[in-house]
Amino acid sequence: MAEEVIAEAFQPQHFVFVHGVGHGAWCWFKLRHLLEASGHRVSCLDLTSAGIDRTGADSVRSFEEYDKPLFDFMSALPDGEKVILVGHSAGGLCVTHAMHEFSDKIKLSIFIAATMLPSGFCSEEDAIDGIPDLTKYGDVYELTFGLGRGHSPTSMALRKEFQRPILYQLSPEEDSTLASMLLRPWPSAVARATFRGGEEKANKVRRVFIRTAHDNMVKPEQQDAMIRRWPPCEVVHMKTDHCPFFSAPAELSEIILKASTSNYN
Repeated sequence: MAEEVIAEAFQPQHFVFVHGVGHGAWCWFKLRHLLEASGHRVSCLDLTSAGIDRTGADSVRSFEEYDKPLFDFMSALPDGEKVILVGHSAGGLCVTHAMHEFSDKIKLSIFIAATMLPSGFCSEEDAIDGIPDLTKYGDVYELTFGLGRGHSPTSMALRKEFQRPILYQLSPEEDSTLASMLLRPWPSAVARATFRGGEEKANKVRRVFIRTAHDNMVKPEQQDAMIRRWPPCEVVHMKTDHCPFFSAPAELSEIILKASTSNYN
């Protein structure tokens, strides 16, 4: 009898995962396995020029173009269906952008060490809180000037020697090796992401922030600043590097599942 009650109480969720810059849908493979094994539906998207999307990063001229796969996905959802958006790192910009337009289709937004700014990069304070400061490592980026040296760079990538110490220092070495083979340059337009007019809708969506204590990319103090400025319903702390989907996937899966069933008022 008790098993029947538990079976009736279980409600499968639809999780939609949005990667950070350089990554792709592939980075969620451990989370996808764990959540699907628990009976849930999981969609992992490649943003424009990421993962297996064949678009070159240098041809992407706007954040809206970069974010289009998420907007197309949200637009195609059937009426009445709500999803749980999960964004990592700069993927938080995409999640927030979707909250501006599709608040009625989002049950919950979860930010994993993610850029959580109500309207993107609209001020100097936004840039300080949301753009990683990696100056202590030196020259970490490879820049491409698709429009010529007289113009701003069109794409950027994290140099291979800095990938593990900045992104994956607590992750299994085989995962960081795999990532080094799959990471791609990302459009510099991501750093110009700005979206206004939908803040009222965005504020209707409940948010959970997962704070990564040993993060060398989005520093804990930057995460704290974003949390203070736009307080979420809950902050969950993890003692991981920037990529807990590699370094602590089981713990991250449990946190996501718990958040998905919590009744935030």
